[in-house]
Amino acid sequence: MMFRLAFLSLFLFPTLISYSQSANLSIDGYYQGMNLYVSNPYQSDGFGFCVSKVLVNGNILPATIQNEHFQIDLGLFGLTKGEELFVELEHYEGCTPRFINPEVLLPNSTYVLGSLNATIAGKISWTTTNENGRLPFHVEQYKWGKWISAGEIQGKGTPSLNQYVLEIVPHSGYNKVRIMQIDNTGQKRFSKETGFDSGIKKVIKTPAKVKDFIYFSTNGITVKTKYEVYDAFANILMKGFGSQVNCKDLLNGIYFINFDNSSEKFIKY
Repeated sequence: MMFRLAFLSLFLFPTLISYSQSANLSIDGYYQGMNLYVSNPYQSDGFGFCVSKVLVNGNILPATIQNEHFQIDLGLFGLTKGEELFVELEHYEGCTPRFINPEVLLPNSTYVLGSLNATIAGKISWTTTNENGRLPFHVEQYKWGKWISAGEIQGKGTPSLNQYVLEIVPHSGYNKVRIMQIDNTGQKRFSKETGFDSGIKKVIKTPAKVKDFIYFSTNGITVKTKYEVYDAFANILMKGFGSQVNCKDLLNGIYFINFDNSSEKFIKY
């Protein structure tokens, strides 16, 4: 009789039984020699903490996590600096844990430049060591009175010797280039500069007063070049790479154009 009453009670009042559901919270990045910290609230019913398991690259964290805040000691997993990480928190539904310092998994710019070379054709090559995480390298070219991005390549992110090659579009005369990298701190790290004489003749723009098109040429021969068009308030209106610029849609007035290695003013009428 007691068993039958217990069975009926379970059947008639199923809301008295709760089943714990789980969810996952994850983060990935690169090991930088620092540990992660987790904010671990109580479960929604107030019994026990939210996180039930911590996995680092698929391996269970061998440490207590039954605290309101706990540390994920990444040093326990034999990681090397720059190694990729995937950290996963298994937790109960109805509560949400939080990584307190996720920025410690973002790669830092730590590269050491070995060599930096440039050919007359615009082939830029360099070597690095001591990279701790994949960050892009930017090749910057000096022209129009400023450093501009001439190309980008993804860094390999390993501390061993890394080799890179990137081709840029040379301008006439002497070309000055450098390597730049920026990480989560927002600080830009620049390499030394190098350069080469392209042997390209100076590009000429015509006409001075423009009705429809601007044309680029060298010694009377049409050539292609990179260009940027600005209004009188320094707002960029168009940019590209070609042998002419369509100015039909510009209002009449004064404009500025950067092209090849020159900056000039022109009038649209």
